Amino acid sequence: MKSSTSEGAEIQGKSSVSCVAAVSACDEALARAFRFLGKRWSGVILGTLANGPVGFAELRRRVAGISDSVLAERLSDLQVAGLVLRDVQPGPPVSVTYALAPAGSALLPAMHELSVWASVNLPFTEVQP
Repeated sequence: MKSSTSEGAEIQGKSSVSCVAAVSACDEALARAFRFLGKRWSGVILGTLANGPVGFAELRRRVAGISDSVLAERLSDLQVAGLVLRDVQPGPPVSVTYALAPAGSALLPAMHELSVWASVNLPFTEVQP
């Protein structure tokens, strides 16, 4: 018969192992998310699309400083990841609009929380030329 102390240690040992596995899985998931979202402009594009569907030219105007080629590449990446939907309407002229997919919309609350955290914990400092 096992003592309650040894049973507790055995349960605690299993619990510790599952916690370590959970943390490891969480760390890996966060690493994947930040590798993807950490690409320059990805978060800005998602945030811009939160205001509703837009065409390529309007999206380029709203995301100041992004080149056409980088915007096209990021939109393609976001579409492949299932975060952005691309809708092509036959023309003439052909019309293409981009909108958040459900997975992209599901990301918005987390992006908002990151924004709030950054505004409190990462004070804005102007970059000196």
